Amino acid sequence: MNNLISFITPFIPLVAMTVFVVTVLWGSHKVFISRHPELGNEKLFPRQLFMLGLTFAGILAIALTLPVKESSLNQILALLGLVISGIIAFSSSTIFANLMSGFMLRVTKPFKTGDFIDVGDHFGRVVERGLLDTEIQTESRELVAIPNTFMITHPISVTHSSGAIVSTTLSLGYDIHHSKVDVMLLDAAEKCGLEDPFVQVLELGNYSITYRVSGILSDVKSLLTARSNLCRYVLDSVHGSGFEIMSPSFMNQRKVPDDLKVIPANVIQTPKEVSQTAEKVVFDLAEKAEQIEKNKQQMLETIEEYKEKLENSSDDDKKIIQQSIDDIREQLKVFKSLENDSEDEESSDNKG
Repeated sequence: MNNLISFITPFIPLVAMTVFVVTVLWGSHKVFISRHPELGNEKLFPRQLFMLGLTFAGILAIALTLPVKESSLNQILALLGLVISGIIAFSSSTIFANLMSGFMLRVTKPFKTGDFIDVGDHFGRVVERGLLDTEIQTESRELVAIPNTFMITHPISVTHSSGAIVSTTLSLGYDIHHSKVDVMLLDAAEKCGLEDPFVQVLELGNYSITYRVSGILSDVKSLLTARSNLCRYVLDSVHGSGFEIMSPSFMNQRKVPDDLKVIPANVIQTPKEVSQTAEKVVFDLAEKAEQIEKNKQQMLETIEEYKEKLENSSDDDKKIIQQSIDDIREQLKVFKSLENDSEDEESSDNKG
């Protein structure tokens, strides 16, 4: 019996420390993460970093209570440090690098959910900002996950909600005076709904002059539609004024009468009610993610306001305010479940 006790006694600190570390980790996860399902990836990121650091500290604490000699303990600690260093070294080009890049993107905040971004060969709206990658929805409605290291090492063009420049280019012959072109293109930009339109002469080519018409689009959510409409109005304005949009070299490649102009005949169309714009079809998931993010942010701000009122309220008012806070938290849980449903739909679509 004495031998059994003497054998078990050295392991008591190890068992006690293991139980303590597991309890602390479980409790911390319960308090900081599990009880806050309404928080998105943005809000959970610092909490996840805290849990990671706490886990490493727990492993170190357990290692220090091992029932071994001091020399052996030093060797174990050295081996543990070597393993951690090896993991970081081998994953530095992938997981660890993406994790650090994700942390940097959250510090600099170059874009947010719902913004249009153009990075490398990818253009689309941001659906989710993850720890390891950023997910965007492209013009072809595909979901593309871009590693955060790629986001850090390549310039990012961001179209913010404050407005964007929409433009298009076309070539006209030297026989058309540029003042007339300015009038036509400015008229097209105004019909498209662009603010502060302007026209530039980009190039004096061998056979034609290249113009660009641009303007500010205040509602960036209709970016695709605005680009398409601008091209339509440019065609209508130029053709309606009796001018051709082509290079004279094109005319020299076939025999046509000198007085023939290649202009489409006027077509009278009855206005058709458009049920869905291109953006609603193409960026549906990004639109949903942005709306959920905005609603969650408003609810979190409302909760903070209610918490401030709690301090200076009577007992009866405190019950009412606390009930309002609980109701808002329940709504936040609903938004969280909607996000999870969207992720399930995305994964099923990708599998399909």
